[in-house]
Amino acid sequence: MKAVTWQGWRDIRVEEVPDPQIVEDDDIIVEITSTGLCGSDLHLYEVLTGFMTPGDVVGHEPMGIVTETGPGVHQVSVGDRAVVPFNISCGTCWMCRRDLHSQCETTQNRDQGTGASLFGYSSLYGQVPGGQAEYLRVPFGNELPIKVPHGPPDDRFLFLSDVLPTAWQALQYADPDPESTVLVLGAGPIGDMVSRIALDAGHRVISVDREPERLARVRQRGAETIDLESGDVAERVRDLTDGRGADAVIDAVGMEAHGSPIVEGMTKVVSMMPGAAGRAVMQTAGVDRMAALHTAFDAVRRGGTISIAGVYGGAMDPFPMMQLFDKQVGIRMGQANVRAWTDDLMQFLQSDEDPLGVGSFATHHLPLSEAPEAYKSFQEKADGMVKVVFKP
Repeated sequence: MKAVTWQGWRDIRVEEVPDPQIVEDDDIIVEITSTGLCGSDLHLYEVLTGFMTPGDVVGHEPMGIVTETGPGVHQVSVGDRAVVPFNISCGTCWMCRRDLHSQCETTQNRDQGTGASLFGYSSLYGQVPGGQAEYLRVPFGNELPIKVPHGPPDDRFLFLSDVLPTAWQALQYADPDPESTVLVLGAGPIGDMVSRIALDAGHRVISVDREPERLARVRQRGAETIDLESGDVAERVRDLTDGRGADAVIDAVGMEAHGSPIVEGMTKVVSMMPGAAGRAVMQTAGVDRMAALHTAFDAVRRGGTISIAGVYGGAMDPFPMMQLFDKQVGIRMGQANVRAWTDDLMQFLQSDEDPLGVGSFATHHLPLSEAPEAYKSFQEKADGMVKVVFKP
């Protein structure tokens, strides 16, 4: 089959790889009909290269048709349509029963000190072949796949794999009151969807980004916007909130933030180190670009909350602890527990009105063969690219 593979720093190729096979009794094979390109994939493209091996199949936002099931599978059948969550969770362990699917104890990577395995996401998270491919082996066929109805276009349900639950959890963790002002840092796929969900819930939303096309997208949905290049973001937020600051801040940027040339340069150096050396630095040092997180600390009001949805990779990044303690700020973060939020989100997707605009959320639909160019354009934020969906 054809699949998108990692071959080196900024080197993504579409190659022929072996077809997946049933291994465990509860495995299923899914023929992929749509699969997303995520901002987190850029971390593999440029930053977390020390944890990658040439030939790794990437991608973690797939959906498709079940073509084969193991003898122990009874919840889905051949011909069913299913979305595959990005974190690989068994659904039955102690963590999964408490809706902490991203910490699944069955697939936890204890040798790396990380949580549940992820599709297509490096040796840090199990080195499991990913979903930017024609077919995908999916374990835990009775618990993991999200069965969806036939009929509507893929885009109606595809984002259940990552974007929707990540954005939903980010807002739940921020826990804003009904009349709250929610500041969303980043208007990429996750920040855009967070803004949509927050606006639908009746919150005032202020969105920050540096890309005009992205700001225009969220503004059209009803968010107020701040151009990152227009000055001190926190001061602008206080000007808009009677000097107080935002009630809740969601960092939807993470390590892709800009604003620290020294750290950006260090990140590039680390990403180009040989595997063992790069892994050592990432696991023992702070190499993240933390401009967005520091903006969140500054812009949140006293007694407010911060929710971190953006991914950070450095093990020893410095935090301004005196400021956080003095402001009595609540912080919550973590990988999305996808399966915990499925029922909450299906109410939006089964509505004819499409209140979150998932049907038009993707800016680009491309064949899998164009993946190398798409990664480059997405990393450069070129051509108005916000969300890419590949069609194998």
